[in-house]
Amino acid sequence: MSDEDELLLREAEKIAGAVGKMFPGLCEVVLHDLRDPDHAVRAVENPLSGRRPGDPATELGLARLADPDFPDVVQNYPGRLPDGRAVKSTSIGIRNADGAYVGALCLNLDVSLLTELAAVATRLTRTDDPGPTPPETLRPPASALHEAVREYAALRGCTPRELPTRDRTDLVRALRAQGHLDVKHATRVLAGVLGVSRATVYNDLRTQDAP
Repeated sequence: MSDEDELLLREAEKIAGAVGKMFPGLCEVVLHDLRDPDHAVRAVENPLSGRRPGDPATELGLARLADPDFPDVVQNYPGRLPDGRAVKSTSIGIRNADGAYVGALCLNLDVSLLTELAAVATRLTRTDDPGPTPPETLRPPASALHEAVREYAALRGCTPRELPTRDRTDLVRALRAQGHLDVKHATRVLAGVLGVSRATVYNDLRTQDAP
């Protein structure tokens, strides 16, 4: 066993400890020393699988030893803990200067709780077919009025309070045609958005009605 190989595994052991402490109780981090397959487990953080240092290598670890062309990283593959909980796993091979595998860092993330939450979220967000009922927009009528005024002013490169009189009058005409002024207190809201008095808005409306 070379000093270089041992140094690689000692450095990997630091990473295993740090990653495990970031996800306490959620992510098992296992460092395998593939130089000794029968006692490959060198360090374990959050031992969700029940493994301990000195336990043998897994099938994946043995496959790495048997095939020098085995992928360096096997990402996000599914697995199960002994108690049946689902995990998402990633295995990262550690090679020495000669290209031989001397270790592997494996992450096993418990996704059972997330899977349950996803199922609950799906049930909560599912809607029934409304049939012929049109879709409903749940927003206050005043919000629609504000939006219409802001869009009108933005197209003219100004704020609602900066609209020239002619443009303001045209806007009031358009808002009435679109039904925005049929809502209770719409005139008061519109006056506030435009920065004018309600009398001015009423005057704009009368101007439209003039022959």
